[in-house]
Amino acid sequence: MNPASTTDQVPAVRLRSVTRSYGRGGSDGSMVKALDDVSLTVRRGTFTAVMGPSGSGKSTLLHCLAGLDRPTGGRVLLGDSDLTGLSEARLTRLRRERIGFVFQAFNLLPSLTAAQNVALPLRLAGRRPRKADVLDALDRVGLRERARHRPGELSGGQQQRVAVARALVTRPEVLFGDEPTGALDSTAGRAVLGLLRDMTDDGRTVIMVTHDPVAASFADRVVFLADGRIRDELDAPSAERVAARMAAGSGPAAGASPAFSKGPALSETSASSGAVPC
Repeated sequence: MNPASTTDQVPAVRLRSVTRSYGRGGSDGSMVKALDDVSLTVRRGTFTAVMGPSGSGKSTLLHCLAGLDRPTGGRVLLGDSDLTGLSEARLTRLRRERIGFVFQAFNLLPSLTAAQNVALPLRLAGRRPRKADVLDALDRVGLRERARHRPGELSGGQQQRVAVARALVTRPEVLFGDEPTGALDSTAGRAVLGLLRDMTDDGRTVIMVTHDPVAASFADRVVFLADGRIRDELDAPSAERVAARMAAGSGPAAGASPAFSKGPALSETSASSGAVPC
């Protein structure tokens, strides 16, 4: 069998019965579970949006998937690499070489130009940045002409677009976004979402946490969380269908509706079967 074909068949990311607990928050001394026995498979070359009410476990899920947080139980795999037992040094190297991040906060270094901020992940990974690659990443977010500007000379939306370019420049296998369009106006936000959508055409995988039904509509699949468990999913989403699902899931009390809180969590098979190829 062609080795490349074998690689293509391996899912981009997998969670196996992952639990993440924090502290002892209850009056009875019980642990607070941010994730509760979550299993999920994300295929290569797909765009997945993760949604749910506040406190549902969205950010914890993203952090565990990306190797930024360690689960209390279960396994997390990036391709064939099991992140669960890796040392901090090996996790750091893996994130630099194979993962991209875009957060709601820009996290740009104020003393560096836009181009220098974009090149920073390559330098941290021990790679010499090519000027053409840096400028191409900035060009893709419409900021090539701002390459020499520092963050203080850019608007908030422009700073976030630099952060997106910084994530794109390493050509990551998987890009994780935590509200990546939260600081952008609708026009700039759609442009960034289009860039993320285009990444899947190259076989890369995008996993994004968002509260925005329009942003989620750019994905192949939306996974809905509540109380630390996967409760529902939606394939080939439209903004209207996502908004309706979220409205059904909010209810008079957070997490109280049938869409999110009643019945068993989805099985891994049903949660992983609906990714729609680009």
